[in-house]
Amino acid sequence: MYDVIVVGGGHAGCEAALACANIGFKTVLVTGNLNMVGSMPCNPSIGGPAKGVVVREIDALGGYMGKNSDLCQIQTKMLNQSKGPAVWALRFQEDKILYCREMLKHLKATKKLELIEAYAEDIIVIDNMVKGIVLEDGKVLDCKAAVITTGTYLDSRILRGHWTSKEGPDGQKTSKGISEALKRYGFTIQRLKTGTPARIKASTIDFSQTSVEWGDEKVWKYSHDKGYDSILNVKKPCYLTYTNGDIHKLIMDNLDKSAMYGGVVEGIGPRYCPSIEDKVVRFSDKERHQIFYEPESLELDQEYIQGFSTSMPIEVQDRMLRLLPGLKDCEVIKYAYAIEYDAIDPLELWPSLETKLVGNLFTAGQINGTSGYEEAAAQGLIAGINACNKLRGMEPLILKRDEAYIGVMIDDLVTKGTREPYRLLTSRAEYRLLLRHDNADVRLREKGYEVGLISDEQYNRLQLKKQSVKKMIEDFTVIKVKPNDSNNAILVDNGSTAIVEGMSLAALIKRPEVNYKVILKLVENSNLELKSEYDDIEEILEQVEIFYRYDGYIKKSLEQANKMRSYENKLIPDDIDYNDVDNIALEAREKLKKIRPRTIGQASRISGVNPADISVLVVYVEKISRG
Repeated sequence: MYDVIVVGGGHAGCEAALACANIGFKTVLVTGNLNMVGSMPCNPSIGGPAKGVVVREIDALGGYMGKNSDLCQIQTKMLNQSKGPAVWALRFQEDKILYCREMLKHLKATKKLELIEAYAEDIIVIDNMVKGIVLEDGKVLDCKAAVITTGTYLDSRILRGHWTSKEGPDGQKTSKGISEALKRYGFTIQRLKTGTPARIKASTIDFSQTSVEWGDEKVWKYSHDKGYDSILNVKKPCYLTYTNGDIHKLIMDNLDKSAMYGGVVEGIGPRYCPSIEDKVVRFSDKERHQIFYEPESLELDQEYIQGFSTSMPIEVQDRMLRLLPGLKDCEVIKYAYAIEYDAIDPLELWPSLETKLVGNLFTAGQINGTSGYEEAAAQGLIAGINACNKLRGMEPLILKRDEAYIGVMIDDLVTKGTREPYRLLTSRAEYRLLLRHDNADVRLREKGYEVGLISDEQYNRLQLKKQSVKKMIEDFTVIKVKPNDSNNAILVDNGSTAIVEGMSLAALIKRPEVNYKVILKLVENSNLELKSEYDDIEEILEQVEIFYRYDGYIKKSLEQANKMRSYENKLIPDDIDYNDVDNIALEAREKLKKIRPRTIGQASRISGVNPADISVLVVYVEKISRG
């Protein structure tokens, strides 16, 4: 008997299994190929807009994706540095072979975690509670809770043109049994689609026809903890190029041969990561589209053609590829394909990611309708935590929309649902100035500590950081810089204006041209000293800079969030009968009965539930709470 069974060894499954085992529950991870745990069947990168912040949030809560990314990176880049901190986000190129190897190594070293290489074929449910799973060979594994993280392997099929094959990513075996079990227990199954571009032999690419794209000189880190330096310690470039009119014409001339446009595809594809033929059709006014050639591993002579996903047949793909700059004489290692797979309707989930139909059964990742490694890992972590919380009689960990991008994503899924692969975007977060890359630990590490995934040492380091930031903010108000020639030269050299009287560091840092690095130069030139007990003074100074520069905006966001908190904290009784709520619209009643929101705040975000319905519901909930 296991406490928790995790089915699937992708990014969601790894995080779920590690969370359950590290909290202290006897856990087993069941996956078809142990050498592919944490695999990257699509792009060889972690992070990006919003997604990079999610990886920081995973690390802050005690997850492992950020640490493994730091160990296996071959390029790091902070995106949107010319913009405000609300949209800063890390994106790492990863060595995908090393990433899987290091993930497996970590899983094997984790106490209370057993690994089984097998395929799950059925789910055992008794009295609407999950009791175990059945393996392909008929063996039964009993459990108290289960987390299903089957990714794109549920009854999946690969598509190129009108050719199809029943298989999962990278030629792996697909699984139909779990889909059939979910249907049997009443789950709504939907078909979704995603895709992946071709892989090209790197030594056959003429990179001189492209622009070299290096990462940042600074080596960034996802993890808030020390000791996770890059194993390879190299910096690999990507290469930028563009499509052209010849490619666009070839695509339009052969559009009927595409699996998507030829009627072969049943599933709905991701709107925010479309195939190249979809881009050409939808954005016909654009003369070109951006394409990146990205290294996949130091162990592979192989480049990933980012932005060139397609479901065209191989013969058309080959012609398309050879029209890209530098690929005229290339050797194709693997042609692009689309993949269809089964997913559940996320409206059938509670915000804890426990299913509404089967108790103690949790789902995470692409089975819930999302796309992306980062979205999957975050759900796996939350599902694992909440499976453990359920077993130990604790309230579930439900992150609010002003607390984490993870909270935004899960709330979107369980409140609004999705009919296409869901992708996190900064625009989905109304409080994105609060949900920054730099403050993920301040927002979430204490929550990780409360659930048992953050150690005393990590927790104490967070407290020291918070105290150091507070002290440094105070120091900035009293430390002044004199208006001498050398100080003014520093200011002018950095695009700012000279000062004519002594000015506090707090006043100077508010200048758009003056960042904390300029402050450090002024302090050093003036023989002043900035002290910090925290071991990374630049991290402290970055927080201080953001405080002084964006304090007004942050306060406004906090005020807006606090206004909504009254609704978020107003719980709706689990046993409420919406048929007894008079004077709400029929559509609102049906939506409320289906989704069964936990709070008035969640109810207010349901499509079809208007403010008048919410007002009536608030009065009704207050009435029944008074008895």
